[in-house]
Amino acid sequence: MPKVAVIMGSKSDWEYMKEAVELLKQFGIDVEARVISAHRTPEFMVEYAKSASEKGFEVIIAGAGGAAHLPGMVASLTHLPVIGVPIPSKHLNGLDSLLSMVQTPYGIPVATVAIGNAKNAALLALRILSIKYPEIAEKVKKFMENMKSEVLSTRLE
Repeated sequence: MPKVAVIMGSKSDWEYMKEAVELLKQFGIDVEARVISAHRTPEFMVEYAKSASEKGFEVIIAGAGGAAHLPGMVASLTHLPVIGVPIPSKHLNGLDSLLSMVQTPYGIPVATVAIGNAKNAALLALRILSIKYPEIAEKVKKFMENMKSEVLSTRLE
């Protein structure tokens, strides 16, 4: 099965990022979750990003708060798709992280989801993988149908 790297800038980001890991595992995806700091472990981050494809990863989900450099820096070092998850912060509630991710310069794309929404990052990764893996495409379609059925069966009175 395909592999997805779920990385985050600090251990405290796990509160949000674990939701991506859990959802990917429900779909049968091999996941590696790591703390990799763009600021405290820059050499390791460079090595990890440059070798991600060789290690069999096909998508990278990167969560970061504050200055949120991790997703953009990783995207600058790999040809793999990088999905950014802005982590809510104490002072600006994650808006700083969101803006940092969506304003990466031309040539360094980071697909970015809503603040704290690691589940959508996982779903986007699954959609990317579904291009290559028909069995994942079928699981994503079934997931979408289940969501639709749940909404249509909801009765308020």
